[in-house]
Amino acid sequence: MKSLPHWIDSQARPASSGRWLEVFDPSSGEAFAQVAAGDATDVDMAVAAAAKAFPAWSSLRNSERAAWLEKLASALEARLEDFARAESLDGGKPYSLARDAEIPRAVSNLRFFAHAATQFASESHHGEAGLNYTLRAPLGVVATISPWNLPLYLFTWKIAPALAAGNTVVAKPSEVTPLTATLLGELAAEIGLPAGVLNIVHGTGAEAGEALVMHPDIKAISFTGSTVVGRRIAALATPHLKKVSLELGGKNPTLVFADSDWRVQLDTLVRSAFQNSGQICLCGSRVLVERSIYEEFRDAFVERVATLRLGDPSDENTQLGPLVSQAHFDKVKTCLDRARSEGGRFLVGGHALDRAGWFISPAVVEGLGPDTASNREEIFGPVATLQAFDSEQEALALANASEYGLAAMLWTRDLDRAHRLSAQLRAGIIWVNTWLMRDLRTPFGGMAASGLGREGGTEAMRFFTEAKNVCLALDKPP
Repeated sequence: MKSLPHWIDSQARPASSGRWLEVFDPSSGEAFAQVAAGDATDVDMAVAAAAKAFPAWSSLRNSERAAWLEKLASALEARLEDFARAESLDGGKPYSLARDAEIPRAVSNLRFFAHAATQFASESHHGEAGLNYTLRAPLGVVATISPWNLPLYLFTWKIAPALAAGNTVVAKPSEVTPLTATLLGELAAEIGLPAGVLNIVHGTGAEAGEALVMHPDIKAISFTGSTVVGRRIAALATPHLKKVSLELGGKNPTLVFADSDWRVQLDTLVRSAFQNSGQICLCGSRVLVERSIYEEFRDAFVERVATLRLGDPSDENTQLGPLVSQAHFDKVKTCLDRARSEGGRFLVGGHALDRAGWFISPAVVEGLGPDTASNREEIFGPVATLQAFDSEQEALALANASEYGLAAMLWTRDLDRAHRLSAQLRAGIIWVNTWLMRDLRTPFGGMAASGLGREGGTEAMRFFTEAKNVCLALDKPP
């Protein structure tokens, strides 16, 4: 059984308590590793190491920090297949998805923010009141807390801008999927990244996570995860006036109009609902279809979903793997039972497979209104609901009938409609005739129950820095 230690001050360390947590293979339900069960003592050690490293790291030229991120990206890319295998084992996701999309995106995250470090600029203002220039200084020691669904993808999405901006980092990956973050910590030590710059502490949210959020020397917290945990972090951090970025859940609508090229784009529409077994906060779990095409779309959508290959994540032909854990499997099963009790008609799937592991067949459900819990609460599994609409205004009302506001997908060939509805949809990111197409320069995040703040591009660099304005009086001409 593998042992996954903390990485603190460039050293592999067990938990100070000596305790370990089991890590499970979702495709078999069996433990394959143990991860250090960190607590406040481990957090203290990691924060101390990061604080010691901060003066030297923050004083490096931006180009020097960029070079370190590039070096880490190249080392990760050289071991892409190893990391993809680890991600597939740990999270139950298809190996092909990890290899072709998620690990390459982690490499891109590191490289993007390496370039961002060299391009991030301060502002100057003159002609109104003296000469002003704004310094953007790193905060100090910051915390990043990343989720289990896209483990290395989102881990690097947070640590890269923090490091690029000159901060040192204490990162807590999910204890459910800690393997690739641990391997990255090992890789950082191998390339000689200065000790204490990146520290990885494992453990549960209650023990390691809350200790990290509450630590007096942590200046900011970047979190991706559930809305419930995000609210808890905000409640803990706000009295101490810490900067907080929260990327939380979603109940995202997909609006399909009759004039769209939905037949050509059917594979993308299905993928947008079921990729990673629906365990992506950006999946379109509420599919809203114009009534004139509803029956044709429904039948074609269901037929395509029924062909999705569910199975062993290591098999190149597998399209969907298991859910990530026993707890999440049980939650999704409960949601499916609730959908049935609410009167939902299951057109395909929605049952647990009679095999080892935490497999649930992808489900398409109709007959549920916008006020049902199934259409209002995040399931985060392979479940999509169908609803029909007759007009733009009804489509908009259905789309906005949620406390969440993360993403929305709009399928139409009418460009005026696309602009008109995009302006009215309550979502932080809107895709028109596509899904999950990402320019890393753009702001990313949600509103309402989907979070607080934005990540990506200059938004991330600004979050991890503090603005300080300097005003110089200018002599008036004689």
